[in-house]
Amino acid sequence: MSDAGSLAAWLRLTLIAGIGGQTQRKLLAAFGLPEAIFAAGRNALRGVVGDRTAGLLLDTDNQAAVSAALEWSAAAGQYIVTLADPEYPQSLLEIPDPPALIYVRGRIDLLNRPALAIVGSRNATPQGIQNAERFAAALADAGLAIASGLALGIDAAAHRGALAATGDTVAFIGTGIDRIYPARNRDLAREIGNRGTIISEFPLATPVSAANFPRRNRLISGFSRGVLVIEAAVESGSLITARLGAEQGREVFAIPGSIHSPQSRGCHKLIKQGAKLVETAQDVLEELRWEQSSVQQPVVAASAPDTGNELLAAMGFDPCGVDELAGRSGLTADVLSVMLLHLELDGRVASLPGGRYQQLPEG
Repeated sequence: MSDAGSLAAWLRLTLIAGIGGQTQRKLLAAFGLPEAIFAAGRNALRGVVGDRTAGLLLDTDNQAAVSAALEWSAAAGQYIVTLADPEYPQSLLEIPDPPALIYVRGRIDLLNRPALAIVGSRNATPQGIQNAERFAAALADAGLAIASGLALGIDAAAHRGALAATGDTVAFIGTGIDRIYPARNRDLAREIGNRGTIISEFPLATPVSAANFPRRNRLISGFSRGVLVIEAAVESGSLITARLGAEQGREVFAIPGSIHSPQSRGCHKLIKQGAKLVETAQDVLEELRWEQSSVQQPVVAASAPDTGNELLAAMGFDPCGVDELAGRSGLTADVLSVMLLHLELDGRVASLPGGRYQQLPEG
């Protein structure tokens, strides 16, 4: 990786407020390494980026921020990797807007491991969580690193599934790498930092901002060979990641679900637009032409519990609420909620307004 002097120049360039990635790449293309940019002189800089940006480059004093970043990277297991470093993820060089540098915590060897992105709803159903964990475990077992965004719901389940299979996982975050968002995933982030890799393109101490997450999403898809979407509403960040992946030439996969579930509509939309419908991990591996020694098969959506038929018998075909079902079946409301969700995802029960459910005819 870059020596301290060279890295300081990279940090000086990327930590100037008002100079974004596009301008940084323009300067690097014109002058080469950051040291040459700052040595070029005001007139030469004006000719490439104009007077205002030339002034920002030469007159901004960000030495305190540069020193703080260098100090951060001096700690064990913490790195700043630039475009000029051989460790930089080669997959990100294929996208139109690779970051000039990334902040990395954890295993630097995972930066160039073949990966698959698994993304989905923050408000995932229990079935979606289970699918994410199982698919991630199977695909990690096949040798793919699992990339995701450390968000609640499907993202966190994908990371957990990969770790549970003693596989590799990479988390891209939308804040400074010294911050964890959401706080509920703090323990998971700590485990990924110890056993996997966390990556951010944002400067240290960058707070949560909605504008940062689409930028993060392009890295999740760009880093990976494909994007698997497990549950997503029609308007969701997961669909943005899938669209970015398609634009970057990555494969896009989606798991179908119940037509009654809002969390399935985004996946159904992707499938209509040409995403590959996925039922097992093998579907993904075959599309990627990935050869593996062992895969947990099959990985499919879990069916309703064996007692589901008994619940359907107690329900009949008239709409009824959970309290009424509890009285008929002797099951608690918590157990019924899980069972009804499974039955709904299997297309055997529909949820109705007012918290009621109705059995659907077979076929």
